[in-house]
Amino acid sequence: MSKISTDPTRRALNGPTMGTRWTALFHVDPAIDTDPVRAALQAAVDEVDAQMSTWKPDSDLMRLNAAPVGVWQTVPMPLLEVLVLGRDIGLASGGAFDMELGDAVAAWGFGSDTADPVQIRAAMGRHRNTAALEIDVAGARVRKTADVALDLNGIAKGYGVDRLADTLVALDLPAGLVGIDGEMRAMGLRPDAAPWSVAVEAPDPARRSPHSVLALHNAAVATSGDYRHWIDVQGCRLSHTMDPARRAPLVAPPASVTVIARTCAEADAWATALMVLGAEAGATLARQIGLDALFLLRDPTMGFRSKAVGRLFCDQCPEAAAQHAQ
Repeated sequence: MSKISTDPTRRALNGPTMGTRWTALFHVDPAIDTDPVRAALQAAVDEVDAQMSTWKPDSDLMRLNAAPVGVWQTVPMPLLEVLVLGRDIGLASGGAFDMELGDAVAAWGFGSDTADPVQIRAAMGRHRNTAALEIDVAGARVRKTADVALDLNGIAKGYGVDRLADTLVALDLPAGLVGIDGEMRAMGLRPDAAPWSVAVEAPDPARRSPHSVLALHNAAVATSGDYRHWIDVQGCRLSHTMDPARRAPLVAPPASVTVIARTCAEADAWATALMVLGAEAGATLARQIGLDALFLLRDPTMGFRSKAVGRLFCDQCPEAAAQHAQ
């Protein structure tokens, strides 16, 4: 057999999930049938969606939301893992990452229903609960200690990306690039021993264009921004990211925050938390905990400017181009 016929072939797969598409890029022997790979990847994200969706009334998350306060509920392990991680990042961020905003998200029209002024007033007037979810890891069960509605949109896609990565590894495909709607995770290196290239999108609602390019190796990246999912209220554009203190969309947030982390779930949640904190407080916390983050801020004269934190997004390299996560 000739050398050309045995060289790894580039395969790009994709499928529907969570209202968008998942993608997977890897190289494999050309003789290998990738249909089973596609099926396994689809099954992995379908499981995440079935457990964590707020759009599916029969999801495990929605059943938990409907459960009575104070009653223990057994939950599947993936959902338990996400709830534990979300709780921990919520504590580490001083509440900037908050899973207990489901009623506010729905009231403002970022869920399956349109915005409702009555529900908005009710959500904003509700007392903020802290630690309203008790988690028994050993028993794989949780219970609400207050009447809250959980929403995992700030972490579920990232976790779905991690499940895509785990699936490829389980199929003996340890090198690849997987993603959901711009949240990406890179495993290993390309066949030429180069890292995987991932673009950081410019925060432009009118078009998709790269701001800079990252070179990732065994790392994940996620971006939270105000330029893709928003609503217009009396001529004012409001981001889908909620301010936990006000239980309302953020006012004048960064245009976007990009975070590099070990897993995509961590990157996803921390990008949301830093978006809530804003550039100054967010950058201070990122430095304290050793997090790599890039804040893109709107500027009336420059269009936008960047604020970088960490060894990958160094302050001396404002465009944060071609950084390599080892």
